[in-house]
Amino acid sequence: METDQIMSAIFLIAVLILILPGFLSTNSKLKQFLNNLSIWTIIILIIIVIMYLI
Repeated sequence: METDQIMSAIFLIAVLILILPGFLSTNSKLKQFLNNLSIWTIIILIIIVIMYLI
């Protein structure tokens, strides 16, 4: 892996750590949790695809 990819992965993990507690506390219902989790998964996949294209 290149240094840029490692740094990008570290930044994504850091954002996840910062967002996760609030994300879990606001998503008390399972259906709402799965919906929001799928939205975040799509956002992360788009970011990863853009990173590989650049």
